[in-house]
Amino acid sequence: MPTSDKRKRDDVLALVPASKRTKNEVAVSSNRDKAVIQSGPPRTSSLMSPIMLLEGHGGDIFSLEFHPDGQYLASTGFDRQIFIWNVYGECENIGVMSGHSGAILDMHFSADGSNLYTASTDMTLGLWDFIAGVRIKKLKGHTGFVNSVGSARRGLVQLCSGSDDSTIKIWDPRKRGQCYTLDNTYQVTSVTFNDTAEQVISGGIDNDIKVWDLRKNSVLYKLKGHTDTITGLSLSPDGSYVLSNSMDNSLRIWDVRPFAPFERCVKIFSGHQHNFEKNLLRCAWSPDGSKVSCGSADRYHYIWDTTSRRILYKLPGHNGSVNDVDFHPKEPIVCSGSSDKQVFIGEIEE
Repeated sequence: MPTSDKRKRDDVLALVPASKRTKNEVAVSSNRDKAVIQSGPPRTSSLMSPIMLLEGHGGDIFSLEFHPDGQYLASTGFDRQIFIWNVYGECENIGVMSGHSGAILDMHFSADGSNLYTASTDMTLGLWDFIAGVRIKKLKGHTGFVNSVGSARRGLVQLCSGSDDSTIKIWDPRKRGQCYTLDNTYQVTSVTFNDTAEQVISGGIDNDIKVWDLRKNSVLYKLKGHTDTITGLSLSPDGSYVLSNSMDNSLRIWDVRPFAPFERCVKIFSGHQHNFEKNLLRCAWSPDGSKVSCGSADRYHYIWDTTSRRILYKLPGHNGSVNDVDFHPKEPIVCSGSSDKQVFIGEIEE
């Protein structure tokens, strides 16, 4: 009998019912089963599985974000719907909100998680009650696609928005129809407040990042270095730095503290790609500021170490451009949304 036809002892043992095995055989068997269970890498999060795939969207996903308490995830995009998902368990879809008549290009939670803010190609902003699952305000004023929305981290409920009409608007949602406008001369593709909401940081097709002083309604200074459109801006958790993603295939960290040195660009990361799709690829910080991340047109989700600038993860799985990414607020979990209509939630190492 050739050796390839001979069964190993373990294979034979597997065929013997547990009740008829000797003590030694049972011990061997249970130890082997344990070894199989423990052979995978150790788990780092409370996710049901190391990677979870969320499906249901009817079009490209342009924006997604974890709820501040970490229990939920919201995603939205071309199908004009906002999906709410459980992060834990089987990641069920627990709600769908709709109301915009155009694709939703950007979305963020309020600092306390009670509201969602959306920016759409229907030229309006949406203010949504997260608990009730309904839109409570529709903010009109822009005359072009609204590419980006940002909200103040603390204090007053204040929103900023950037649009293809080359303006940035500052809104107080409590006052009907009231907003004031900053003229930018070029289309604005991304906006965010600074930590105190006394400044707005904007990026657009003119390749410059502008920091606006809201008390003077004028540009305080410009951050120059990118050589193509800015597609995403994200303020660091401590408010000292801003992360920018650009179509020049670079991700940069800028020092936006008062009295910072003249050369404010402190780090440059590369590896990800933009392509002919010209999607607004967003970017994100980990809660402790030790990692940065962004999507890529090459269908990978990239995560870098902020100190060494090394690529820690190049996560595969998507079949289209990865347009937005986010870090979980409490656990080593990341998520990504893509033009392939899918969302991935996965755990990384601490």
